[in-house]
Amino acid sequence: MKIDRLVSIIMILLDKGRIGAQELADMFEVSPRTIYRDIDAINMAGIPVRSLAGVGGGFEIMERYKIDKNVFSSADLSALLTGLSSLSNMVQGDELVHTLTKVRSFIPADRAKDIEVKADQISIDLSPWTGSRSIQPYLEIIKTALQESRLLAFAYADQDGNKTARTAEPYQLVLKSSHWYFQGYCHKRKDYRLFKLTRISNLKMQEETFIPRDYQKPILDFEKRWDTMQTKIKIRIHRSVMDRALEFCPYEDFSPDGSEHYIVRFPFIENDYYYNILFGFGDKCECLEPLHVRTEMKRRIQKIAAMYGNL
Repeated sequence: MKIDRLVSIIMILLDKGRIGAQELADMFEVSPRTIYRDIDAINMAGIPVRSLAGVGGGFEIMERYKIDKNVFSSADLSALLTGLSSLSNMVQGDELVHTLTKVRSFIPADRAKDIEVKADQISIDLSPWTGSRSIQPYLEIIKTALQESRLLAFAYADQDGNKTARTAEPYQLVLKSSHWYFQGYCHKRKDYRLFKLTRISNLKMQEETFIPRDYQKPILDFEKRWDTMQTKIKIRIHRSVMDRALEFCPYEDFSPDGSEHYIVRFPFIENDYYYNILFGFGDKCECLEPLHVRTEMKRRIQKIAAMYGNL
């Protein structure tokens, strides 16, 4: 991941003093152009790195700028270790191992035990319990393509299962709500798209490289938009599905209805996705109101029942 490489470059500059772009590129197996972009990002973060031309030149952190180990509190170092360790079960690579090693080198001996205990208090495992086994190798392919500005070719299935051949320039890996995506410029659609990895098949990294465009980050926060689109419907659920219902609305929207059920003010948009959420609760959920949603639920149930009518 890029953040791991940036931290590693900072550690190397602090350790070695001066190093050339090509040497860094060879070390991280990326292009010199990628290293130049990384140096720009480090400068923007407030760490002054200068470039010296000519024989013996390279990048170095400006004189008198030093990162004191004591700048990092126990909480800071614990958070870094927790975050980096969480990536190790999904995104592999020597740079992640090197970054973890360098971060641990910042831990003073007298605080090591306390920091390790705090880091172990939070465990973040991004790997799925079950599901597609292609995710992890796909993450590695996309990560390499990001580093080397290489095109990706793949088949992509839409929400109706229709597949199309795509070629895309990758710009960012995204983990959102336990699902992995990559943001890329799609040559077929001639626009930026957010591709869900579980819908991708036959992913191949191409030999062809691309010149990065002015990148448009994906919009990932739809909370305000959903607030204007969603309405609250009233459903009655069995307590056995309460945990799943809590994924969509807060506990304050639940009211006990006897000892076995709850009345829930459930956020809803009238489309297939939300109707399927309700159907996902099976016979443990009943829509009480509004009437037109209840009627539509009944119509869809009758349509499903008709499929099995000849059995």
